[in-house]
Amino acid sequence: MVHQYKLNGYNIVLDTCSGSVHAVDEVAYDIIAMYENSDSEQIVKAMLEKYGNLPDVTREEILECIDDVAALKQQGKLFTADEYENLAFDYKNNSKVIKAMCLHIAHTCNLNCSYCFASQGKYQGDRALMSFETGKQAFDFLIANSGTRRNLEVDFFGGEPLMNFEVVKQLVEYARSVEKEHNKNFRFTLTTNGVLLDDDIIEYLNKEMSNVVLSLDGRKEIHDHFRVDYHGNGSYDKILPKFKELVEKREGKNYYMRGTFTHNNTDFTKDIFHMADLGFRELSMEPVVCPPEDPYALTEEDLPVLFEQYEILAKEMVRRKKEGDGFTFYHYMLDLANGPCIYKRITGCGSGTEYMAVTPWGDLYPCHQFVGDEKYLLGNIWDGVTNTAVQDEFRYCNAYARSECKDCWAKLYCSGGCAANSYHATGSVMGVYKYGCELFKKRIECAVMMKVAEAE
Repeated sequence: MVHQYKLNGYNIVLDTCSGSVHAVDEVAYDIIAMYENSDSEQIVKAMLEKYGNLPDVTREEILECIDDVAALKQQGKLFTADEYENLAFDYKNNSKVIKAMCLHIAHTCNLNCSYCFASQGKYQGDRALMSFETGKQAFDFLIANSGTRRNLEVDFFGGEPLMNFEVVKQLVEYARSVEKEHNKNFRFTLTTNGVLLDDDIIEYLNKEMSNVVLSLDGRKEIHDHFRVDYHGNGSYDKILPKFKELVEKREGKNYYMRGTFTHNNTDFTKDIFHMADLGFRELSMEPVVCPPEDPYALTEEDLPVLFEQYEILAKEMVRRKKEGDGFTFYHYMLDLANGPCIYKRITGCGSGTEYMAVTPWGDLYPCHQFVGDEKYLLGNIWDGVTNTAVQDEFRYCNAYARSECKDCWAKLYCSGGCAANSYHATGSVMGVYKYGCELFKKRIECAVMMKVAEAE
């Protein structure tokens, strides 16, 4: 499957199944568009009619270009056959190990963000803090179900995990004490709103966490509109100096400034540039996930605006990188030469199978976005997965499981999309969150264009 588009002055041809990217001139672009459904004489006639007034577009040049396209097809770099569909189901069915865990260390929060999908950390339930004993059992469960896999990921999540920081430290210490015995290596991430950060916590996070995710929505007026405390006070001024200190002391370790944009700030590139201008270099900005009737929900009318914003972002990132002032945007991270293996490309995030969320009382859910929905309760960390019907439902989620995905050029980049977003948009994990699909495809187009510009 081939996807063709024009962006930032480039004519780009993406061969989906090989991952090959071609930046071509106008004539080659049009020849490729006709190649599979036209013979050489039809292509020559069409090109001469369109470009015959140009001195370097001759019959001979067009035929030579057709031969080049044929050679690329022969080399497996254009019009590559899709041979992955059967593998997608086999891979999922054969996956029997758990690789990662989202540990809900705190179902409570010190902020009162109205757009919070987790209901201010409560997940439609009671406020709770995970005990050390429950957390220890969660680690034992992960170790016992990880097979021979050595590298394991644990994300300390909430609510606000720093509201249970002592247990975080105890669990890290426990994990470190048993990882050699079981031939495991734990990689920890913690997501925080920053309110409780102090010098000691910053030092600890920078020592023990392979990654930290820092919640900042961008400009002060945007951030403080939603991210407020229970008295209605914005948190921007309180957290920004702490985030700067943490990042400055991080000494090259990974972090992400993670923001959310809504209908209120469809000009979200200004928020990204604001964070970059503050000196932050690893950035992420996510579209809000909420019911369509919410006043801050993204609308169909917003979609072309968001497309334009993603293009503005990509072009500015190209410019800044050339000037030595570049930054990373999570959704534009694309490795065309050594990217994800085909297993990852067609099976996705592994929610419900290789990745699970653990509540403060030890219940298991497919991921953090399903926590509190009893239909998707998988089991618990003592008895393991007992709701195998739900797990089988998630085993079926892959890049080929939905009819709408089979003929989509982006399926090997999104791996079939987010099951949680599909569920919340359609009521089924096998549904299609069309709005999210459109945003994703635009981001991939932008990311590929940036690679073309970099290669140039």
